[in-house]
Amino acid sequence: MSANVEQTILEKIQALPGNKQQEVLALVDEMLKENQDLRSRENVRPIWEIIEEISREAPPGTWDDVPTDGSVNHDHYLYGAPKQEP
Repeated sequence: MSANVEQTILEKIQALPGNKQQEVLALVDEMLKENQDLRSRENVRPIWEIIEEISREAPPGTWDDVPTDGSVNHDHYLYGAPKQEP
């Protein structure tokens, strides 16, 4: 940002009454928070990429004992309910 813009902003804020200066400060804080939140979201990888990475790092045979019908029989594997046919 150029020094002229910063100086103009500062002069305009100084011309405001104290309560309005507090409102400007709250607005600037909110804008900074939104900007920070946006940056942090840009650095987050999608969950499927993380799962793929973990899967690739698993030793051979790790997934051999994982049930292939887990979505249908999750109650069976979690709570011991009777198995369902897929």
